[in-house]
This record gives sequence, C-alpha cells and structure tokens, in this order.
Amino acid sequence: MRFGLLGTGHWARVTQAAALTAHPSATLVGVWGRDPAKAAALAGDFGATAFDDVDALLAEVDAVAIALPPDVQAELAVRAARAGRHLLLDKPLALTAEAADAVLAAAREAGVASVVFFTNRFVPAVEAFLRDNAAVGGWYAAHGTMYASIFRPDNPYAGSVWRKEHGGLWDLGPHALSVVLPLLGPVVDLSAAEGPRDTVHLLLRHEGGAASTLSLTLDAAPDATAFGFSYFGEHGATILPGWGEATAVDAFTNATTALIESAASGTPHACDATFGAEVVRILAAAGQARRTATIVAP
Repeated sequence: MRFGLLGTGHWARVTQAAALTAHPSATLVGVWGRDPAKAAALAGDFGATAFDDVDALLAEVDAVAIALPPDVQAELAVRAARAGRHLLLDKPLALTAEAADAVLAAAREAGVASVVFFTNRFVPAVEAFLRDNAAVGGWYAAHGTMYASIFRPDNPYAGSVWRKEHGGLWDLGPHALSVVLPLLGPVVDLSAAEGPRDTVHLLLRHEGGAASTLSLTLDAAPDATAFGFSYFGEHGATILPGWGEATAVDAFTNATTALIESAASGTPHACDATFGAEVVRILAAAGQARRTATIVAP
C-alpha cells in the first residue's frame, strides 16, 4: 500500500515515518506538512518525496497516515476519504463530535478503510489482555490514572499548542477510553470535576450498570507521574499489563498492517473511525460536564 504522510512533527518522524519505511507491505511515497522546509527534511531522511500540495500527494497514494493536531487532521481526513484514500489516523479523531462525524461519514460514503491509532490497542500484550477479559465478562468497575508531565523543556511535546489548550482530557482521554470501553461497554452518561495542575476526574456510567473513573493530566508535578488501569469484576480483579518489549514503532507497524488487512477484506477494524467518533463524543460530553458541573450523556 502506497502511503502519504501528513505531518512533520516529532511523532510523525519517530513513529509514523519510521514504521511505514520499514513495513514489508507499505511504501512511504510522500510527505506533506504545514511547513514545506520540514516536509522536505523529513521526506529526504526517509527516501520519500516532499509535496507542497495535499491534492498532489493524494493523487500518488492509496492511503494517508496523519500526524497532525486533531482539528487539522479532521479536515484533511475528509478530503482524503473523498479522494478514495484509506485513513490511518491519530487520536483523538477530532476536537468536536461534529468534525468526527464528518470524517466517519466521508469514510463510509467513499467506502475506504480507517484505523485510528489508539496506541495501546496495537500492543500485542494489551490487545490480548482486552480480548481475553472481554470474553470472560462480568466487569463492573475500572479505574485509570494517567498523570503525565510534558510541559518541560526536554519534552518533545512541550510546545504543542493543542495539548496546552485542551489538556489531558483530549490527549490522554482517548488512550484511557480505548482500554476501558472494550471491557465495560458504551458510556451512558458521565460527570467531571477539576483538580489542581489541570487534572480532570471523570465518573462514567456504562451500559448494563458498570462504572469507571478516570483521572487525567498532562501537567502533573514531575515527581508525581503515574499510569495504570485496574479492573474489577465477578471473577476477580486485574490490571492492564505493560508493553513488554514493544515500542511505539512496533504498535504503528501493527496499525499499518491492520489498515492494509481491513482495506483488502472490507471488514472494519475495531479501532476504525466509528470507534474514533464514539470516543470523541464521550470527550466532548466530558468537556461539557466539566464546564457546567452537570451529568451529560454523550
């Protein structure tokens, strides 16, 4: 599958470009970015062609991999889908439910495959854990904590404008939901509370009566970072496993394979634009609940 890469930042370079270049069934054809000089540098480093025009790149590829801010991604994903190109997207899919639904509608109308790169879902140990425990069933509670500290000079995302504006809810929330929804099911309604250091605490009620809590921030004190998920059910308690030896490049390689297989078979992937839009609707509801101190349904 011939890919065009949209985006030139750190994540695009160290993850998407690296994985696409090494993938046995993919070719990185071209790169487009909002900064032509960065696009030229990235393309040159990975043996691809830099494009100044998105439509010119779309004309040369079968699929796009997007590593751009969510609001920029959503507009370009619609454009790519309408051009008949398969979509390998980053999370969150968009920053509003309306924009996410537009991507989903464009993909469905064009009949293109889509995969949203919820990183954990493409780590073999994590995906096997979720698959096996979904089969067990009976899960009635979960708690997740994601306390990151990215706004430091040595962090590659310290200058991310959209992360500063939208915080952990929108950057970490998709990761959290991607490993809670498979075991507890769709969200019926939710509430939210704010804490120090831009922390947001969510209480989610799921179909069937299960409930989960999530605590998220990108601005934790440097010595107070923490990541973990616990699950409680009729058959006991368990925790989400670590990645083992897997890397982000490995995960993106698996996501690329998933898109190629979905395009060939016509079978939607579990992390397609439909799931991506569901996650965005939950995040948008959480944002509303946070602003209004009310219970909100997605």
